[in-house]
Amino acid sequence: MSKSEDLKLLGGWFSPFALRVQIALNLKGLEYEVVEETLNPKSDLLLKSNPVHKKIPVFFHGDKVICESAIIVEYIDEAWTNVPSILPQNAYDRANARFWFAYIDEKWFTSLRSVLVAEDDEAKKPHFEQAEEGLERLEEVFNKYSEGKAYFGGDSIGFIDIGFGSFLSWMRVIEEMSGRKLLDEKKHPGLTQWAETFAADPAVKGILPETDKLVEFAKILQLKWTAAAAAAAK
Repeated sequence: MSKSEDLKLLGGWFSPFALRVQIALNLKGLEYEVVEETLNPKSDLLLKSNPVHKKIPVFFHGDKVICESAIIVEYIDEAWTNVPSILPQNAYDRANARFWFAYIDEKWFTSLRSVLVAEDDEAKKPHFEQAEEGLERLEEVFNKYSEGKAYFGGDSIGFIDIGFGSFLSWMRVIEEMSGRKLLDEKKHPGLTQWAETFAADPAVKGILPETDKLVEFAKILQLKWTAAAAAAAK
């Protein structure tokens, strides 16, 4: 890895959004420091460096501070132009990659998160169905954009791969906690193979959170959400 710059990531082992930044940095072969943010309470560094959203990840490139995972990944791709390129070179393809990245965050992940927040199986059902519908759509997107290659981005991990792949561990958490399969080999053969290839890629291998550890973290989150909802109802 190259150690030409002072690079630091303020993130959290549990955060799919911080994971995106790590994958992008690994793809570019860059050396960087990871600073773990506990969020309980939020550190002075986080509050000072991201005063608007007060969220991780935050990326430090020397004295430059960049927030929001999608923006950080694009910044890394533009600041270090060495191969592989994360976003497509063609303007139309870049626009499509950004569209599906936003779809994953704004629509699909919202369904996934709602499964965790819902109180019982009946409440989870519509959100689970929405998440499944989203996977069917992403299966179609993968088959179209990969053109028979390993990734959404072709021969190497690209923008959509990073956006979707960052949630692989959380998908496994949902499956473990609900006893219901999300990524199904029969329904999503392309995505199933893609997930294995993605997880084994040198830029990703070893940094995906362990499912068991993430399940315990998810249970703590559920308790916090339940308590917050009860307090709001009073």
